Amino acid sequence: MEKIKKFIEHVGNATLLFLQAVWISIKTPPKPRHIIKHMYDIGVTAAPLIAITGFFTGGVLVVETYPTFHKFNAEFLIGALVSLSLARELSPVLVALLVTARSGSAIAANIGTMRITEQIDALEVLAVDPIRYLISPRLIAAVVMIPALVILSYASGILGGYFVGTKIYSINPYLFVEKMKDLTELYDILGGLYKSIGFAIVIITVACYFGYITKGGAEGVGRSTTTAVVVASVLVLILDYFLTALIY
Repeated sequence: MEKIKKFIEHVGNATLLFLQAVWISIKTPPKPRHIIKHMYDIGVTAAPLIAITGFFTGGVLVVETYPTFHKFNAEFLIGALVSLSLARELSPVLVALLVTARSGSAIAANIGTMRITEQIDALEVLAVDPIRYLISPRLIAAVVMIPALVILSYASGILGGYFVGTKIYSINPYLFVEKMKDLTELYDILGGLYKSIGFAIVIITVACYFGYITKGGAEGVGRSTTTAVVVASVLVLILDYFLTALIY
């Protein structure tokens, strides 16, 4: 019973924190330089990692599916399979999990350290709103940059699939591209982007919330960071199911 009560309390407090961050972003938007800094941290520095992961994900899709498609002389459809798999599911989820592990942990640790060293209390004393300064810029940056990373992951995944399919398995390049274009609709790609916006909100809200409520010194920071990453990763996978059912 106590655990259920604590769970509901955490959900309510995290939701309130998110709504406050949204309201502050509309009412008194954060300074552009703060948003750009977090866009760089969340998006630009993660781009090489996302591109490499996307490339090999596209490649492994071809390796896994080629034997089955070959049995039915349907190798030319592998391009469409790679495109749809990446656009609808793999790119949004992989990017969300990588950003959670990379940026989510850093955000939780950063805000948690500020909490235990009383820097957040100092901001309040100086009449600086901690939510406007710490959370709103990160939320805006993530909502912009995570969909951009999904597009990068999708593009690099297509390149990886094309390279492995045409160079290693000798699939006809023209048919690979044409079937991919015929069977992939803009709606499929947009669906993945809508999902990534939902994931961005969840990741930043959870990371900021657990960093914000940190207590217990250095050990508390480690505990908050671990909890934030685990909770955000699980919520991304749960939310993925519901968004997929809703969108597609």
